[in-house]
Amino acid sequence: MPETTHRAAVADLVESMSTRLDEIVVGMGDMVVREIDFYRQAIVSRDELHDALGRSVAFILTHLARPDPAAVDVSAPSSTGRKRAIQGAPLPEVLRVYRLSFAYLWEELLAEARRSGQGTTQALLAAAGRIWSLADVYSTALTDSYREAVAEQMTETDRRRSALVAALVDGPTTGSDTLWEMAHVLGFPFQGDFVVLMAEAATTAEPPLSGLDAKLRPLGVKSAWRAQPGHDIAVLALPRPKRTAPVLDAVRTCVTGRVGASPVYRQLDRTPQALRYAQVAMESLAPATPAVRQLEDTPLTELVMNNLDTTRRAVNRVLGSLLSLPEDERTTLLTTARAWLQAHGSASVTARTLHCHQNTVRYRMRRLEEHLRGPLTDPRVVAELSLALDAVGTFPSLLNPAVHP
Repeated sequence: MPETTHRAAVADLVESMSTRLDEIVVGMGDMVVREIDFYRQAIVSRDELHDALGRSVAFILTHLARPDPAAVDVSAPSSTGRKRAIQGAPLPEVLRVYRLSFAYLWEELLAEARRSGQGTTQALLAAAGRIWSLADVYSTALTDSYREAVAEQMTETDRRRSALVAALVDGPTTGSDTLWEMAHVLGFPFQGDFVVLMAEAATTAEPPLSGLDAKLRPLGVKSAWRAQPGHDIAVLALPRPKRTAPVLDAVRTCVTGRVGASPVYRQLDRTPQALRYAQVAMESLAPATPAVRQLEDTPLTELVMNNLDTTRRAVNRVLGSLLSLPEDERTTLLTTARAWLQAHGSASVTARTLHCHQNTVRYRMRRLEEHLRGPLTDPRVVAELSLALDAVGTFPSLLNPAVHP
């Protein structure tokens, strides 16, 4: 049969099918709802489904009757793909609709062609390649539009979540979302167990703590991030009962630079203070050291955090010239002093702890005493020493007056 005769037969077949378009669409819709769970929900109405299927059938029939590759209009599948992405329909299920509907249409075309005679059937079979080529064009356009819409949604969601984290750590401004609304959008409880991380970027090419979210999900930890130049901030919602050790272990597997962690806090409105703890913890680590440090929530820590300059001056006054000693000697004297305080002033217990002779302990304590504001027989001097040692233990950079934690 000549090509022109084939085309004429197919055109007649299409015209005949067009008179049954509503019937075919309803049959397709019933099949889709019967076969695919998602479409049995009320998310996509039956009228909306019929409209999309009707446009897909019209798309195929139009181009089957008048083949013109240059005139292929993919606006219908593109529109459907975007709508289904917004509605949350899984892409495999959306594509399955069109595989089923195109198969359904083919069976209807074949049945109609057989009713019209052998010549029409041969003409349809000759056009089969064009039908499936059009189906592929349709599915590709739908897929591209769906993925584009999902990417836009993800970008908008990330932007929204980042803005909410910024509001959390900076404190909400007048007219902004309330903390309850922020918690709802982020999927956080308003009251729970939270930790703030501040992670320093080792390079500009890779974000810090890459891959952490995948490690946190099995632990039941929810996270929200804010990227900033040089570092990222994360707010983590821990499952209860709180278990911070596995979370910090997961963080350690991802570190490429310094990471500071706040103490656990219970209400989201404490996030700005928690961020300050995380920042100080990060900055107290040695530069270029991939490590994680979490500050303890103690009265001394809070006191030092709120009065860094005052604490620095106090440490300088208590330890005096000890701070100017060579680092090895200074470390030895401070280590001995800590052990001596823990031993309640017992040289023998301190010696056992440090694995040295008690005369060595006494010698070191006399050397230390030379740099203090009085003898260690004075309870006030001992109290000042204990406070200073706790402060520099929490914030090692206080040993260097030129560096702020």
